Amino acid sequence: MKVDVLTLFPEMFTGVFESSILGKANDKGIVSLNAINFRDFSLSKHHTVDDTPYGGGGGMVLKPEPIFAAVEHVKTSSINPPRVILMCPQGETFTQKKAEELSKEEHLIFICGHYEGYDERIREHLVTDELSVGDYVLTGGEIPAMTVIDSVVRLLPGVLGNQMSAVTDSFSTGLLEYPHYTRPAEFRGWKVPDILLSGHHANIDVWRRQQALKRTFTRRPDLLDKLELTVQDKKYLRELRNQEQ
Repeated sequence: MKVDVLTLFPEMFTGVFESSILGKANDKGIVSLNAINFRDFSLSKHHTVDDTPYGGGGGMVLKPEPIFAAVEHVKTSSINPPRVILMCPQGETFTQKKAEELSKEEHLIFICGHYEGYDERIREHLVTDELSVGDYVLTGGEIPAMTVIDSVVRLLPGVLGNQMSAVTDSFSTGLLEYPHYTRPAEFRGWKVPDILLSGHHANIDVWRRQQALKRTFTRRPDLLDKLELTVQDKKYLRELRNQEQ
């Protein structure tokens, strides 16, 4: 996969792209990560990328020319059309399902904005996706882009040492993940649940499923409405509801 990020602050990505899972994926050649300053594509003498909005109002708006030129430049390396993703608080809320969808692409281009917003022609004629990481405002699109890229790249085959880690993560199954324990079996008087020490893998699987259901029921019950639940799942959830009454 090739990932290009168009930003006014490419230096923000240096540590992120060279560290941890992203750094290892880049070193292995599984992904190519690039941060590009779209100011370099400005047509003006002073490399201006923003201007005042038509009709008046506060703030500055990112001009279309530099961003169109930058996207068209990085597109030249693509055999198939890339996904062009605008990081924007007005966009679709990013989810694990969206991460899985994007992980199947060959080339992703992220546009990170600043100032008051984007010239609307960027939305209408250039991008394929608009993504938001939540209902709050940040200084720019860089940190949201890092979030999306990390979430997508870790799903690529060969990136994680144990690919099952990605499969069982919270939200990958639609549920929050079950609790984890490791050695020692007892720490400050707190013991690991006996079931995990039993060696009975079928019973452990049942326990983990029930713990994931319980954690989701307690913390994010809204997620349960979107799931196809088994008969056993529904029975266990009824028991949880009865305990609350």
